[in-house]
Amino acid sequence: MIAPMGAISTSRGQIGVSEAGGGDALPIIFLHGVGSDKSVWRPQLEHFGKSRRAVAFDYPGYGESEFVEGATRDDFAASILAAMDALGIERAHVCGLSLGGVVAIAMHAAAPRRCASLIIADSFAVHPDGQGIYDRSVAASRAMTMRKLAEARTGVLLGSAASDELRREVIDTMAAIAPAAYRIGAAAVWLADQRDRAIDISRTTLILVGDEDVITPPALSKELERLIADPVLEIIPACGHLANAEQPDRFNAAIDRFLAEVEKPA
Repeated sequence: MIAPMGAISTSRGQIGVSEAGGGDALPIIFLHGVGSDKSVWRPQLEHFGKSRRAVAFDYPGYGESEFVEGATRDDFAASILAAMDALGIERAHVCGLSLGGVVAIAMHAAAPRRCASLIIADSFAVHPDGQGIYDRSVAASRAMTMRKLAEARTGVLLGSAASDELRREVIDTMAAIAPAAYRIGAAAVWLADQRDRAIDISRTTLILVGDEDVITPPALSKELERLIADPVLEIIPACGHLANAEQPDRFNAAIDRFLAEVEKPA
C-alpha cells in the first residue's frame, strides 16, 4: 500500500515524499524528470513496495518540496541524500529518469557508498543540444502558461503507444509546476556535463531507454554505456521519454532482473 503523499523535514528543508513497502531488502528510491514530480512513480511504488521499501522524492521547488532559489543539480542531490537521512535510509538503489538520471549521477559523485546501484532511465551524461533545449524551455516557460507548455510538449515526450489517460496525467502534472522551479530544473538537466562523473561510477548501473525517445534518444544511453565501467543497457520497445509510465510492466521487469543479479549472494 502506498502511503499518502506528503513532506518531511530535513537538514535541507522540506522535501516531498511518497513511499510504499518495507522489509529487510535494500530500499529503492525514485527521482523524477524536469516536467514531473514524485507522483509519476506510482506504478513503481506499487510494484516494488511488495518486496522492499520504495520511495519517491520531489526536488526543491517541485511537488511538496520547498523552493530553493538558484538550486543546482548538486543541490538536488544533496536534498535527496538529506531526505534519505530523515527517513533512516543509509543505502539504497537509486533510480532516476531524465533529470532524475542526472541527479543520480550527482548523488553517486557526492556519496558513492550510499548508492547500492544506479538505474538511469532516458538520460545522459551530456546532451549535444542541451543549451538549445534549455534556451527553448526557458523561453516557453516565460511566453505561455505551464499548462500550454505541457500541452505543446506531450506529443514529443510520449511514444506511439501512450494512452490518452497518460497524456492527460502528464499535462496535469506539468501544469502544476511553478515556472521558476521548472527553469531551475531545466538548467540542472539540460546544461549538465557529467562525463567525468560517469567514468568514475563504481556501482553496477542499469541503463534504460525507450526506443521511441526523441528527447534523450538511445544513442545517448549507448554513450553512457561506453562511459560507465559496469553497465547493463536495455532498450524498452514501444515507448518514448517516460518509459516508467508508458511501459511500467517492462520497466519494472527490467529492474527486477537487474536487482536479482546485483543482490545475488557472492
